Amino acid sequence: MISVEEARERILGAMRPVPAEVVALAEAWQRVTAEPVLARLTQPPSDVSAMDGYALRAADGGLGAVLLVIGAAPAGHPFEGAVGAGEAVRLFTGSVVPAGADSILLQEDATRDGDTVRVNEAVTAGRHIRRAGQDFTLGDAVVPAGRRLTARDIGLAAAANHPWLTVHRRPRVAILATGDEIALPGEPIPAGGVVSSNSHALAALVRAAGGTPMVLPVARDDAATIAAVADTVTGMDLLVTTGGASVGDHDLVMEALKSRGMTLDFWQIAMRPGKPLLFGQLFATPVVGLPGNPVSAMVCAILFVLPALSRLSGLPAAPPPQSRAVLGLAVKANDRRADHLRATISTDTDGRLIATPFPVQDSAMMRRLALADALILRPPHAPALGSGAEVGIIRLDSLGL
Repeated sequence: MISVEEARERILGAMRPVPAEVVALAEAWQRVTAEPVLARLTQPPSDVSAMDGYALRAADGGLGAVLLVIGAAPAGHPFEGAVGAGEAVRLFTGSVVPAGADSILLQEDATRDGDTVRVNEAVTAGRHIRRAGQDFTLGDAVVPAGRRLTARDIGLAAAANHPWLTVHRRPRVAILATGDEIALPGEPIPAGGVVSSNSHALAALVRAAGGTPMVLPVARDDAATIAAVADTVTGMDLLVTTGGASVGDHDLVMEALKSRGMTLDFWQIAMRPGKPLLFGQLFATPVVGLPGNPVSAMVCAILFVLPALSRLSGLPAAPPPQSRAVLGLAVKANDRRADHLRATISTDTDGRLIATPFPVQDSAMMRRLALADALILRPPHAPALGSGAEVGIIRLDSLGL
């Protein structure tokens, strides 16, 4: 068995960012930029007023001065002349500051009387003027490559005059559940069978990570049926299987895919839940074989599939972010496998995060995983810890899952 860290490094070493495509700006939210977004203009393109008021020369803006209003410049309609001595131009927020003016008299600091305006508060040169290029200038990289675009990034790209953006396409992920006992939700359940949650949970995880899932029909415990999957995943960026990766007579995934050309990198990880995890390469498609138990499958997906999807998407790949908390319940000493305890999170009166593991950590208890806020990380051979001891955690809510 290899460690969690080595397994993740070997999986990530096989991942490459998927190719780029051009999408409309309206479709670019949450996509990952494949190249920097360069400003196609200077913003603002000219000096503009930050407030409603009057443009004038600071030399003429002393307290009590009376100026001649020679015109107005609503936003989008610049004043074509120049401001001279003793003159002012009516402006509004966003109006271009006319030539000759170097300051703004605020509307609330002025008294208008016909064609004149009185200064009730002395002006300061440059105040309330947004200088040309204050936000960005032509050619600036306003959004870097390798960034998942937020709503704010979309607004910035729009301001930089981009109707289209070059982004990595969404990784395509094939998902295959195996087992004679498996029925999909709503289907007749065979005798001794179970309803499969893995395909739907993994598809949701793939979507949350920016990928496009393709859920394949359940493969029965038949080597030829499983092997035939090799013919359906051409063009997929990743194949994720669940079940059939252990050591039982009906655990056929590894040998079936090897018979169709899959090269095996590793099998079995020193972790709990999720020991029987395999990784290989089916020609151009990486294969991650997850355990069949639903909690094991999801924990392994969080630890290995999410970082793989990050790299495929063009993002830096890293383990899920960790934070620290104190135990709300004592935990026993660990064995040679890294443990990932499902836990709830609360905050005590001192503002500390309290991670309380569920007393029962069975890998088939999906409800406990759904109620969990975090995974408590227990390294191999970690000693027993009492309530109040500090531990590392992965917060599931921070992963958008």
